[in-house]
Amino acid sequence: MSHTPSIVPYLSYADGKAAMAFLTKAFGLSVVQSYDDENGVLQHAEMRFGNGVIMMGTADMAKGSPGIYLVVEDVQAHFDTAKAAGAQIVYPPEQTEWGTWRYRAKDPEGHEWSFGSYAPSTEPPSWG
Repeated sequence: MSHTPSIVPYLSYADGKAAMAFLTKAFGLSVVQSYDDENGVLQHAEMRFGNGVIMMGTADMAKGSPGIYLVVEDVQAHFDTAKAAGAQIVYPPEQTEWGTWRYRAKDPEGHEWSFGSYAPSTEPPSWG
């Protein structure tokens, strides 16, 4: 059984830590991993429920709709295809501080999609 989904909801919250606590207590999700910034603000978390996983973080303002993250093998090729098809590019491919690649684009109705080489898992990292 694979622990690595290829499509993952991404939620932004005004208070990511409070949301993480609520999702754990009220809905039964469990924390796979989480990372705070130097001020103790939750920047990124991964939570699981059964064989599913969500990613989440703190944003200045919660988005109107959830984001979607898709794991892609070749970020540049995927970006090139999306751009040629008319996707509105939020930002082009970039390398993250963790050594993975990502980009973001909007569909015709303004929903933001993220694509990257990072593959979240329902299991904690072996190094964490």
